[in-house]
Amino acid sequence: MALSRLLARPLLGAFFVASGIDSLRNADAIAVEAKPVTDRVVPLVERAAPNVPIPSDPVTLVRINGAVQVAAAAALVTGHFPRIASGVLAATLVPSTAARYRFWEASDPAERRDQLTHFFKNVSLTGGLLIAAGDTEGKPGLAWRARRAAHDARREVGHLAHSAKREAKLVKAELT
Repeated sequence: MALSRLLARPLLGAFFVASGIDSLRNADAIAVEAKPVTDRVVPLVERAAPNVPIPSDPVTLVRINGAVQVAAAAALVTGHFPRIASGVLAATLVPSTAARYRFWEASDPAERRDQLTHFFKNVSLTGGLLIAAGDTEGKPGLAWRARRAAHDARREVGHLAHSAKREAKLVKAELT
């Protein structure tokens, strides 16, 4: 593993360990901030996935998000399924950011600037997580492997067709 990955993954995951633990410890306080967002999002999710049980309690949702962040961050830090872990962390960051850093609602300029700074910090973290989610560590990804397999199969079919034509000509020549 490259030294950059060896250092970057724990550094990236550390934020989510701390954030997830904070969400688990202070779920009640964070749920107050999250309630306006959960009140809008939960009905949309229920309509999109009617057979999936979705909790509507903001405290429960904050705790679930925190637990998912801790688990995914632990996977990222330890190098277990880092691409999946990065994608999951990016997905948890969207509702967290929308719930906690609604700078457009702040009336105090200092609070607005603080909220805006945290909002863009999370946007930047999302970008880093998306890069990490696409990082194949120099190994070919599934899409490349599928294209390569299709190319190899087409080439092999061409070789087989050519061989079959040659064999058919030889058989024809022997029969005549």
